[in-house]
Amino acid sequence: MGAAEGYEGWDLEWGVDGGQGWGGFITLLALLLLLLGCWAQPARGQQAGRYLSVGDGSTLEFDFPERSRGIMVVSSRYPGANGTAGGTRLSAASLAPVVLTVENVSTLCCGAGGFVVAIRSGPAGLAPLRLRLLDRHRLVEERGEFRVRVLPGEEPEHPGLGHFSENPLLYALLPLIFVNKCAFGCKVELEALRDLARQPHPVLLGILGQFVAMPLYGYLMSLAFALPKALALGLVVTCSSPGGGGGYLYSLLLGGDVTLAISMTLLSTVAAAGLMPLSSALYGWLLSAHQSLHVPFAKILATLLFIAVPISAGLLVKCKLPRVARLLLLLIKPFSFALILGGLFMAYHMGAFILADVRPPVVLAGLSVPLFGLLLGYLLAACLRLPGPHCRTVSIEVGVQNSLLALAVLQLSFRRRQADYASQAPFVVALSSTAEMLLLVLGHLLYKKLRPPASP
Repeated sequence: MGAAEGYEGWDLEWGVDGGQGWGGFITLLALLLLLLGCWAQPARGQQAGRYLSVGDGSTLEFDFPERSRGIMVVSSRYPGANGTAGGTRLSAASLAPVVLTVENVSTLCCGAGGFVVAIRSGPAGLAPLRLRLLDRHRLVEERGEFRVRVLPGEEPEHPGLGHFSENPLLYALLPLIFVNKCAFGCKVELEALRDLARQPHPVLLGILGQFVAMPLYGYLMSLAFALPKALALGLVVTCSSPGGGGGYLYSLLLGGDVTLAISMTLLSTVAAAGLMPLSSALYGWLLSAHQSLHVPFAKILATLLFIAVPISAGLLVKCKLPRVARLLLLLIKPFSFALILGGLFMAYHMGAFILADVRPPVVLAGLSVPLFGLLLGYLLAACLRLPGPHCRTVSIEVGVQNSLLALAVLQLSFRRRQADYASQAPFVVALSSTAEMLLLVLGHLLYKKLRPPASP
């Protein structure tokens, strides 16, 4: 009885203690599993999450015009093996290479966490994309749901812009433009070119203002005025387009250095072939614009030739036919005024239907772009203590944008309706720039006429 009681007591005591021991062990094990689950949850979330996105990530299919070149910005949120994305790379391939070809993939600079995919389209069709994110040859993520729909060319809905090349005023102005550029070639001083090669500070200032400061200003204005995405992109592209032939025309009329102006125009146009795609990719990514921007390299080359050929002809005339050169120099100012007025009329005629629905914020932003560029260029040149004519030239080259180049980018990168909407920005900037520069020229001439002659 006592033994039984002792055994029973021992068994009961062991059972209770053992039960408490196993209960504590099970509780501890449950806590450990819970902690492991918490630690594993972020890893599973990251593994199952999506690191790659195109544009703002809101769509999987993108439109692109046929037989064109452009870029796509692919964002990556992958932190990398060591907390940095330095070892990651993107592999991109088109599953319909006849419709779309991936030319190359590059990494966004300054740790932006993304990639720029250069693409070339063929005939119309649908091209699925395969994107593979790799971390030191280890596959992190593969996406196959993105598609690019290559669209056939459309007939323009509005004859004003679509048939710009058929405008009779353009044909009337072309000989005038060519003769005027030849006259500018007669103004070029070879010694000034040599000095510029030795001290290229004005050219570098112009490139800094045109490709760094002006696009940033356009981006900030789009944020300040809360512009819709298409208009914001149109404004940034306009601010990224370097000055066309109007820069050296205004430099002549405002007492700038014509040789410097021509050199800056040529070099900035060359730089545009490389810097415009980078600027478009960066600000397209910042604006979460998923459109692939088409940079018209053929138009950039045509602009170069249209400037370089007649100016070179003018240089040749100056060296071989000095009498003809003197005649051209007499015609340069009246021809320049005629071209300014003709350009103003053509810009309004081309964009009248586009500007019919323009909103005040776009007008205010467009009006401010040339003014800011002129002021910025002058201040940059003054900080380096450049001569007065150089200051005026740098100011003009930074402040006058090539709106026709911006229009070409937008018209080739968007569907017709959206392209016309985005084109409000370059048209407003073109009209504002021409009107403001014309007022400056008239004010300058009036000042020269009313200024008392300098005492001997």
